Amino acid sequence: MQEAPAVADRPTLPSWIRSQLPSGPRYVDLRSTLERLRLGTVCREARCPNLAECWSAGTATIMLLGTSCTRRCGFCAVETRWPRGVVDREEPARVAEAIAHSGLSYVVLTQVCRDDLPDGGAAHLARTVRELRERAPHVRIELLIGDLGGSEPALRTVLAEPPEVLAHNIETVRSLSDRVRDRRAAYDLSLEVLGRAKEIGPRRLVTKSSIMLGLGETDAEVAETLDDLRRSHVDLVTFGQYLRPTVAHVPVTRFVPPKEFDRWAAEARSRGFAGVASGPLVRSSYRADELFERAYLGRDR
Repeated sequence: MQEAPAVADRPTLPSWIRSQLPSGPRYVDLRSTLERLRLGTVCREARCPNLAECWSAGTATIMLLGTSCTRRCGFCAVETRWPRGVVDREEPARVAEAIAHSGLSYVVLTQVCRDDLPDGGAAHLARTVRELRERAPHVRIELLIGDLGGSEPALRTVLAEPPEVLAHNIETVRSLSDRVRDRRAAYDLSLEVLGRAKEIGPRRLVTKSSIMLGLGETDAEVAETLDDLRRSHVDLVTFGQYLRPTVAHVPVTRFVPPKEFDRWAAEARSRGFAGVASGPLVRSSYRADELFERAYLGRDR
């Protein structure tokens, strides 16, 4: 069965938005490992258009704290459910085993929002990073977190086991945030989380955020968002085309051509971002290792 993600907009997709079919031994091996260890991925749960490319290259973004989210954002395909505080205590060890087996040098871990937990899942995230450091100390870790309900103690818990990169996505511009995101999420709260992470975390901590285009934002609003992210001392930023997962989700207002993504990349660099990834199929974790290495290790593949 083909696992190329279904997208509600597919009949009208422009020529520059095409996803490949999965293939190759690394795809098969990674899929087998994830299934054996009962691990969820944002690639599959959020119907990412890059699943085939990334899995065929042996990379995936592991989703922590289960595959059901307590929030219902208008852009996201992840299932909404209230897990009633249930947490799989063995998940951190299984994640560490999967990554150690994979031989990866860079891994992205993300989470579903868990408003049913007092700390938003912060202790579980920290435990996963700690397990991974013990099993695969050579691996660089990027951790994509939710807003943790705006709790500073929860953020401190996460940063007690700091990753190399701490990511939190602003998602869209201020004027669209209430319509696109769950009511418990907020534009200013996201900026606050990113700014606090810089204050609380180690000096070497790199922060990252992501913006979707094609939701009805104006150029002035995108520029304002970039300025807001820089004021929060965000280091890395990505731009991608929003693709509607189902007809029940927020519609696409337009498909942004590649040249506009190039322009926004240049705008972001001119504002001082250390690294930028921008393109129709770029997502927050897309080729995250390459973005980090180009920005901080001087490696240009």
